[in-house]
Amino acid sequence: MESQTISIVGLGYVGLCTGVGFASKGFSVIMVDNDPKKVTAVTKGIPPFHEPDLEKLLQEGIKSGLLKATLDIEQAIKNTDVTFITVGTPSNPDGSIDLKQIKSCATEISKALAKKDKYHLIIVKSTVVPGTTENIVKPLLEKYSNKKAGSGFGLCMNPEFLREGSAIFDTLHPDRIVIGENDKESGNLLHAMYQELYGKTTPFVRTNLPTAELIKYANNAFLATKISYINTIANICEKIPSTDITVVSQGLGFDQRINPQFLRAGIGYGGSCFPKDVNALIAMADQVGYSAILLKDVQEVNENQAKHTVEIVQKILGELVGKRIAILGLAFKPDTDDMREARSIPIINELLNKGATITAYDPIAHSSAFSVFGNKINYVNSAISCLKDADCCILVTEWNEFKHLKPDDFKKHMKQPILIDGRRIYNPTEYRKKIQFEAIGLGPT
Repeated sequence: MESQTISIVGLGYVGLCTGVGFASKGFSVIMVDNDPKKVTAVTKGIPPFHEPDLEKLLQEGIKSGLLKATLDIEQAIKNTDVTFITVGTPSNPDGSIDLKQIKSCATEISKALAKKDKYHLIIVKSTVVPGTTENIVKPLLEKYSNKKAGSGFGLCMNPEFLREGSAIFDTLHPDRIVIGENDKESGNLLHAMYQELYGKTTPFVRTNLPTAELIKYANNAFLATKISYINTIANICEKIPSTDITVVSQGLGFDQRINPQFLRAGIGYGGSCFPKDVNALIAMADQVGYSAILLKDVQEVNENQAKHTVEIVQKILGELVGKRIAILGLAFKPDTDDMREARSIPIINELLNKGATITAYDPIAHSSAFSVFGNKINYVNSAISCLKDADCCILVTEWNEFKHLKPDDFKKHMKQPILIDGRRIYNPTEYRKKIQFEAIGLGPT
């Protein structure tokens, strides 16, 4: 089989990582976006966000000529065989997803298809609720192209399962490929393309369009549920002397029916996926007449973790007016500068509302954080500078460099050596010997 040429519409997280991944394996890729600044930056080999290995592979792809970026969607469709839709699907105020970008993208692709005689495969990779590809994307593609899905063009739904901070690895080493197909020919083409990319050992799930769409939501909702579950047990541990959620999690994780993944207790989940996708699934369930009580509780537990963290600080310090709080980590997880739904946001806002002064340090997320907090908080360039003269420190993001801090670092530089470990990266026995140490899921001594 001759390698397919690929266009990707949407230069966000999924689109750029997918495009770079395909180009690194020898595929010719044209990436499309309607943001001139983003297209110019990518053409120069500058990614619009941080992700390990992304910049290196992007620059290699640009240099080799396999990777191009453009504003012209019509030319991209004309000069490729396959198009991935990777535009954003943000949340509406009621939690449902906003499909404006999906509709606009499908319309533009449809108009481009009208000018093309050759068969073309369209793949929806954006996260969309069940029924979107069948009932919204497909009719729009047919409307302006005057072609029928299945005969005039191919149509698939192919959800992504990338983890921020590991997205390039996940792109190149997926644990499974899910293909929702409008028709067998469409599915066969996408299946063959992925086998060329990954070989024949990667598991495939082939199904219809709405089931593929639901798999993505079910996947993220389940992982979010595990996190809120273990945080619930962690909060119970804090009421029981001498218990520690890290040991409880270890005991649970050895059960093969459970496994240890996503059983690390802490201040809750954030990012662009879990909060948005759980909310969207709840909203969709409401629309079809089912109240997803479990998922609503998952979200409530997660929201309460930030408040709970501030309550721990307040229990120790009392009145927070004028207190200097050090925040280690701002991004929603390590190895990214993404501030979307980061747990630092509700924690810092709650502390500010109570009159505290915030000094924060994150290895790479200061620019992203400034767009959220502006000058409401102080930004410093090292962990030690962050600790200086602080009344309390909250570990918010588990960057590797924070794992090297010792109790003496907190004792030496802080006004009051009080540490709240929100991600359970420190040894309680070691730290409680030298400083006042509290942690999510750590019972009283």
